[in-house]
Parts: sequence; structure tokens; C-alpha cells
Amino acid sequence: MADFTVGDDHFRLDGKPVRLLSGALHYFRVHEAQWDHRLSMLRAMGLNCVETYVPWNLHEPQPGRFRDVAALGRFLDAAQRAGLWAIVRPGPYICAEWENGGLPAWVTGRFGRRVRTRDEEYLGAVERWFTALLPQVVQRQIGRGGPVIMVQAENEYGSYGTDRVYLQRVAGMLRERGVTVPLFTSDGPEDHMLTGGSVPGLLATVNFGSGAREAFEVLRRHQPKGPLMCMEFWCGWFEHWGAAPAVRDPAEAAKALREILECGASVNVYMAHGGTNFAGWAGANRSGPVQDQDLQPTVTSYDYDAPIDEYGRPTEKFWLFRKVLAEFADGPLPQLPPEPVGPPAPVRAELTEWAPLSVALEVLGDPERAESGVPPTFEELGVDRGLVRYEVTVPGLRRPYALGVSGLRDRAVVYVNGVRQGVLSGENATLDEPVAGPAEVELWVESLGRVNYGPRLGEPKGITGGVRHERQYLHGVRARGLRLAAFEEPGAVDAVPFGGVAERGRAGLYRGSFDSAESGLAGLPDHAGLELPGWTRGFVWVNGFCLGRYWSAGPQRTLYVPGPVLREGANEVWVLEMEGAGDPWVELGPGVPVRTGTPGGAQS
Repeated sequence: MADFTVGDDHFRLDGKPVRLLSGALHYFRVHEAQWDHRLSMLRAMGLNCVETYVPWNLHEPQPGRFRDVAALGRFLDAAQRAGLWAIVRPGPYICAEWENGGLPAWVTGRFGRRVRTRDEEYLGAVERWFTALLPQVVQRQIGRGGPVIMVQAENEYGSYGTDRVYLQRVAGMLRERGVTVPLFTSDGPEDHMLTGGSVPGLLATVNFGSGAREAFEVLRRHQPKGPLMCMEFWCGWFEHWGAAPAVRDPAEAAKALREILECGASVNVYMAHGGTNFAGWAGANRSGPVQDQDLQPTVTSYDYDAPIDEYGRPTEKFWLFRKVLAEFADGPLPQLPPEPVGPPAPVRAELTEWAPLSVALEVLGDPERAESGVPPTFEELGVDRGLVRYEVTVPGLRRPYALGVSGLRDRAVVYVNGVRQGVLSGENATLDEPVAGPAEVELWVESLGRVNYGPRLGEPKGITGGVRHERQYLHGVRARGLRLAAFEEPGAVDAVPFGGVAERGRAGLYRGSFDSAESGLAGLPDHAGLELPGWTRGFVWVNGFCLGRYWSAGPQRTLYVPGPVLREGANEVWVLEMEGAGDPWVELGPGVPVRTGTPGGAQS
């Protein structure tokens, strides 16, 4: 048993000063069978602590239906096995470039702009969530012999609002449910953010990527005493579909890390190991100074240009950070665990079966809703991740007019009388060719990720306005959802009546397989990288495990395949293509290279 406290100048363990050298690693972005390896990599880099968020929407996808909340406890146990302390950030909002900032779609759909405020109904939902979650934390606090030393109240609230009553209520919920370790907040090092996000009596920390001395000067204006800590040292960055890759110079990042430590501060490297946004859980941002511009969906990879790459391998940044951290560590650093290895040669999985999207929807989709006057949103249909088919009639007789969608979020493939007519987005939501009546219109709408940061947090998905012919709204809409969660049901895909792959380029659900022994994978690899050359946009599963979204828009071209999802013998692959398929096969290769180099002379 030990006592971890916040002193006037340092963190203290049983009264003795300690410095936290922490790294962010999200248990929900790493396959559980790989936790021990990744945590041992943190120790080898010179860290003594791990930090993780907790995504509410992953664990309570529907009101009152909790799913594997114990995963957090198992991760904290793994951290203790690795010799690491742990910082837990349970939200309820987490940002994290995660779908809806971690808030369940049913919460933002029900409470709208009342989320993240003192609203009693919203707080009631938070209380029920914390009641289910917090026993995993409370029983693993350092005072009970566990690794948990600090817990965050909310997250970067100063970037969102000023409701101090709400923040105090969240902190109170944590205390009432048994959290006795120090509570803290984290915000950008700006006066308005620290004013809006801090709570009297709680340690305030700051988040930044450089300029430590200036950042801590701002923090000291608001918190004259207490240990200094950068709770998120942004050593890299995340990427958006259709944008350039995000890379930060390793030497520059190491210099910024050293500056933090030379200030006498503690640090949490964000991210130490980023991992992957499996199963369509990636969030999205809005560009522009008021986050009111084009949607910027986040890619499946959360590599983050971190010192430990998505495949669990050390990068040049790792070796430079290790050299810096070794100077501030208590004793010599441990050796690295064995480096993960991929397949010795590429393996091709032939996709020999195909079913149209409409057939997949018929078998795996939700029940069709009764015809309505306006299109229901994803939230009204209970769809968090996936797509919705909207059907509406253009009545006749009438001349050709422009057909478009108001409030489209986020992307729609449009068919008129069974013939594909185009792909619409929120920024380009009108078909190129006019449509005459009568006509039957289908719009297959996909959410590309809910906004996770800023004032557009919680905005609904689907058709949030209406379908228009000329200026006239078309009413009498039929809608049916196809949730990604439907593919998780055992044997669900087996019920789909597949046929052969008749022609290249069609949307739909594809199925294929490969045999590990015949493919030269005897002794399964630690990972693989899956590529779909010529395919456009959709999702991939290997043995029922959803790798996430692929998209020809780039910059990501290869999806990470955790080795533990592969099997000896037969392996099955499903591909749900939304727009246009390539040749009917996918390839599993050794994976992408470590993008920031090799240890060179930086190793210590």
C-alpha cells in the first residue's frame, strides 16, 4: 500500500518527491493480447506510468446495456504487471479523435446541446455510467495496492465551455463513488481555457506540443502552487482522410520533451503508442476557426507518428526519447522486448463470393421504419456506426429538376430507378444530372465519424434536413439502418445468400478466405498489413474482427491486422464496399515501414 499526493511543489509518494514520466496508450486501440508487449515498450522507453482514456460509447452502446467494462480493469492489471503506475481519464467526454468524443450517440441524440452542462437528465446518465465503470478504478487505486495514482475530471473543458457547476458535479461523482486518489483537469495553456476548465481544489495541468516554459508560465498565473505537468505532450499528430500525412521531426520532438523535463515538470507523452481505430470508431473534426467548415474524418490508423509505431516497433523518435528520459529515470532502463514481426511474404486472399448491399441489408439490417414525413437521422434510428438506406419517390409527371440533399452527413451513394447516379457529400450535395418524375430514389448514407472536438460536438448524422427536387422537399421517406455491430453477431454473415463475383467494380458485401499453412504463415506472425488495391471505400473484417475503414482518398493505404486475430488453417475475410470494388482479392503483407527511421546513434 502507498500514498500518492499532490504537494506544493512535487507529486509525492509516501511523502517523497516523484516525477511522473508517463505515456498515453489506449487499451481500446490495442488488441488485448498485445497489451503486455506495448506496456513493456513504454517501460523500455524510460516511462514509469501509463495514461488511458475510457470511451463511454464503447462500453454503453445502448442505454443500460454495458459491454465489457471490465476491460479497463484488465488493462490496469497489465500496467501493474509491467511495473507502471496508471492515470485514468474516464471523461465522460474524452475527445481523443474518437467517435463523438466518447459520448454515446444515444446520449447526444437525446440531450443535444445539454451535454457537458449541469443539465440534470444528462448528469443522471453520467452517474449511471460512472456507477458501472468506477469500481474498475477504485479497487485498483494505489492506496489499495493497485497502480492508479490520478483520475481526471472531464477533459479539456476549457476548449468547450464555462459551466463550473458541471465540472464540480463530475468531480463530486468521482469522489462519491470511491475515487480517493488526486483528481485533476487538463486544458490548453491559455487564460480562457484554464479559466473555463479548472476546478478549485483540483490540480490543473496543461496540454501542448512545444514551448514548455511559456506554457507553464501561463499555468502558474492560475495555479501558483502544485507540481507542473504537461498532461498531453503532443509528440506527433493524427491524420484525416484526403489530407497530407502528419509527421513531426524526431529531433525537434525530443528537444521539446527535454525542455519540459528541464522545467522540473512531469509529462505524459501523447501518444507513446497510438494503435488503431478499429471497427469504425474514428472521430472527425470541422475545419476553420469556428469548426463550421468541411468535415475532416480521421483515418483508421492512430499511429500518431508516435515513438512506438502502430505495429509496436520502436522508431527513431523512440530512441531519441529514450536517451532523454534515461537522464531523468531512477536507475538503468530495461531492455526492449522482442520486436514484432510480420509475414515473411505477401499473402493473397481471394474474394470469391458477393452479395448486393440490398441483400446484406435485408439479412443484417435493422427492421424497416414506417414511412415518415422527413428522413429520420441516424440517432433517431439508433445507428451509431454504419449506414442507412433512405428511399423516396419523385412523384410524376414532372420535368427534370436538380435533386439534392440538405443537411447531408456525411456521404451518400445515390441510385435513381436502380441506376447509380453519383456520390454526394455535405459539401457537394446535388446530383450533376437532373431527375425527371416519376422516379424511385435510393440514398445509401454513411457516417464518416462523429465530430469529437469543438462546438459541433454531438451533431446528428444521416439526412438531417431533407431530400429536395428543385426547391420542393420530397416526403414519404423509408429508412433502414445497417449497423457495423450487426456483423459482430456470431454467424450473422453466414445467413447472407452470397453468389459469385460476376463483375468488377460493384458495391456490396464480399467474402473470401486464405489458408495460413498453404500461404506460408506457419507460426502465425505478430501482425500483417492489409491492402485493397483498386477498391474505393468501406470496411474489412478478418475472422470477424473489424479492422476499420479503408478509403482510396488516402493518406492511409494499409490497414493494421493484429496477429492474434489470425488463425492456423482457414481464415475468412469480409469486405463491405460502399462505392466501387477493385479486383476480387486483398493482400496481407509485412506492413508499412517504421516511418521515422532506425536507432542509429541515438540508442542509449
